[in-house]
Amino acid sequence: MALAPFHLAIPVHNLELCRNFYTNLLNLEEGRSSDHWVDYNFFGHQLVIHFKAKQTEEDTTNEVDGKAVPVPHFGVVLEWEAFQEFAELLKSKDLKFIIEPYIRFEGLVGEQATMFFKDPSGNALEFKAFKDMSQLFAK
Repeated sequence: MALAPFHLAIPVHNLELCRNFYTNLLNLEEGRSSDHWVDYNFFGHQLVIHFKAKQTEEDTTNEVDGKAVPVPHFGVVLEWEAFQEFAELLKSKDLKFIIEPYIRFEGLVGEQATMFFKDPSGNALEFKAFKDMSQLFAK
């Protein structure tokens, strides 16, 4: 089955700050936009940031590998080398990580790389890669 692009729209409380983050820090290609939203090519998927006034809410996390993983979060599963290159790019731009890039299950079935960070509006992103992509949906 061919992979269909997903569409995800997320709220941001500062459109220009987040536009700078997604365009210049993550190096995403900008598509259509208005004064209230911006479309991005998110690794072949459509991500839209929509202005929404800031609301107060406490962070929710789940414990994984002894780390506080933010919930909700979204991201993309990249090829192994692409993940390494993207992680190095983000480190070179001094991105503040919630969870620094690291390898889970190293040397085992399901070995994967992962990293977490937030955009300027507090939306949590995870990027990951599997050493063996056939393990993506394994039980």
